[in-house]
Amino acid sequence: MHDLIDRLAARQDDLVAIRHDLHRHPEMGFEERRTAALVAGKLREWGIQVEEGVAGTGVVGTLKGRLPGQRAIALRADMDALPIHETTGLPHASIHPGVMHACGHDGHTTMLLGAARYLAENPNFAGIVHFIFQPAEEGLGGGRRMVEEGLFERFPADAVFGLHNEPGLALGRFGIRTGPMLANVDTWSVIFRGTGGHGAVPHRATDPTQPLAAFIGALQGVIGRNLPARETGVLSVGHIAAGDVRAPNVIPFQAQVSGTGRSFKPEVREIMGRRLRELAESLATAHGCTAEVEYRHDYPALVNTAGEVALAARAAGALAGAEMVDTDFPPITAGEDFAYMLQARPGAFMLVGNGVAEDGSFHHVHTPKFDFNDALIPVGAAYWVSLVAHALGDATDAAGNGKAGNGE
Repeated sequence: MHDLIDRLAARQDDLVAIRHDLHRHPEMGFEERRTAALVAGKLREWGIQVEEGVAGTGVVGTLKGRLPGQRAIALRADMDALPIHETTGLPHASIHPGVMHACGHDGHTTMLLGAARYLAENPNFAGIVHFIFQPAEEGLGGGRRMVEEGLFERFPADAVFGLHNEPGLALGRFGIRTGPMLANVDTWSVIFRGTGGHGAVPHRATDPTQPLAAFIGALQGVIGRNLPARETGVLSVGHIAAGDVRAPNVIPFQAQVSGTGRSFKPEVREIMGRRLRELAESLATAHGCTAEVEYRHDYPALVNTAGEVALAARAAGALAGAEMVDTDFPPITAGEDFAYMLQARPGAFMLVGNGVAEDGSFHHVHTPKFDFNDALIPVGAAYWVSLVAHALGDATDAAGNGKAGNGE
């Protein structure tokens, strides 16, 4: 199994060409028509059964192993880009102003395609593999739509697995944990309303900027004084709007503030939403105003199941060595709509290092200078192949002692 990366690297030029093509032509969520056509075309070229138009622009490939067995697993990659203007200056930079692959979904798609091709040529496993190419991960809930539209009824799977690059983690290192790994994602908004008035005579006005300012100052008290110290919670302000820059002498009649909430447990999520509402309403009343509060639950926390984490860790360890796999990786307060698939089926979400520069620097995801590391492509593809060998074949064979998963 240790030479599997080398075997995948033999196709590196082809895979890099795919990744660079996807990077040059990024597409936003539910608009991934060119990407989906490329994915479907490659899968068909390699003899894999393909279904297109799943949840709009999603693609699912299905491959049956040559060994007898009824178990099925699903492997998922995301395809969409972000509304960010790329500033990498690379030859394969986005040709679409204001849209780029700033999260590495081009690499995720390529790694799963690399694994699909290898497995199609070496189907030494028992059962079925579904290759899920998901649209609209970035905030639009493509994973939820896939599940709601019957993904696992159409493509039955005993377990589902995801893989995401992690900048700042050494190239080829893996990170995973049992239980909550990524956070609940919430969006909140408060509109404070008063009467407004002339800035020269504020005593004749009811000023909504006063409760807004007090609210922002008090907001972190929810985290510091309402949550147990051992629990994780985040409340961040992302937007403030009031008045008109052309009229600085006018007290506005309303002021709005909105932001995001992150947590890992349902009870923490409930406390944060309730206390935010109570703060906003009480401060509005204290200043003679009213408050309209919305606290919306977006993505659920991503929760890995123990058995599948152990399986994924064994697969990564067989590939890279157990010392390269951290099975107690710290939880991350980012969100992921792969969480919806994990609500529907047991599974595990793995992180793999995208690498760091010699000076220790790196560009994080969702930034204009981020680029997926091409050297990671054969590592990620090999992880998928190793996972299939461990899930649908004998793990001793997956370590290189027999046929399943080693292409012999």
